[in-house]
Amino acid sequence: MKTTVLTVLVLSCLSFAVPEGVVTVFHAGSLTVPFERIEEMFEEMYPGVDIQREAGGSVACARKITELDRECDVMASADYRVIDNMLIDEYADWNCVFATNQMVLCYVPESRFASEVNSGNWYEILGREDVEWGHSDPNADPCGYRTLLTLQLTEDYCNHPGLYQNLIDGRNIANIRPKSVELISLLQSGHLDYAFEYLSVAVQHELDYVVLPAEVNLGDPDLAEFYATASTEIAGSEPGSTRTVTGAPIAYGVTILRDAPNNEAAEALAEFLLSPDGGLSVLDEMGQPSFIPVRISPKTVFSEIPSGITALTE
Repeated sequence: MKTTVLTVLVLSCLSFAVPEGVVTVFHAGSLTVPFERIEEMFEEMYPGVDIQREAGGSVACARKITELDRECDVMASADYRVIDNMLIDEYADWNCVFATNQMVLCYVPESRFASEVNSGNWYEILGREDVEWGHSDPNADPCGYRTLLTLQLTEDYCNHPGLYQNLIDGRNIANIRPKSVELISLLQSGHLDYAFEYLSVAVQHELDYVVLPAEVNLGDPDLAEFYATASTEIAGSEPGSTRTVTGAPIAYGVTILRDAPNNEAAEALAEFLLSPDGGLSVLDEMGQPSFIPVRISPKTVFSEIPSGITALTE
């Protein structure tokens, strides 16, 4: 009954003909669990649609489009700036910012020093001998470069000179994986003691986690100025090049590719995702706060946003 009522409510708000066909979605690994549910709901509403999702690090997802010429309808990134910097102008025209998150340090009951770790000593425990901790690849996944930014901010916030470099030098390179969700199985199997993840991922996978101070977790918009004091270099668009990523509050973005093979169904899916009674409600239920109304990125060409989505933005 609940699903039927929700379907009626959402259908009354959507503004397009009944979509059908395959919709290809590249999305951040941290969106896997909510997007599974969103896919189920949308395909129940529109049985003629087949959503085919590929999860990965957001930078890696964008490179499938820019370097591998992969066809894609919808791209959802854990950092809206990936879309702005890698897709806007040549591959897409607009970018809606629809959700936030925060960094946490995950562990399991069997992790070394699990009974001791807390928001005041976590960085000291990571530096202890034999403690295995990991993060995702900064060159492929925003959670990876956000981990580095979090560590830099912690050094400053805790007035602990040398902390960042000591932790980076002491980490096991083998514990850096292409996307953050891959670290979950390493935690659960005992290969890792700790892993940096987003809060929503920790909640969805029922992991124990340390809540990091707002000053370092990249989750508080009011601390944007302090976050911006941290920066790191990641691989650029051209081989051998780099680009600088500056600390900023976590914000997810979504777009439809300019050459989307199934533009009509892509618009329907994006509108459902950005609807308060549709995809945004799923995110909220799964521990990931949404922006209602959704926002638009600095590089968006407002006139290019589909009309049904424009109505959902501020």
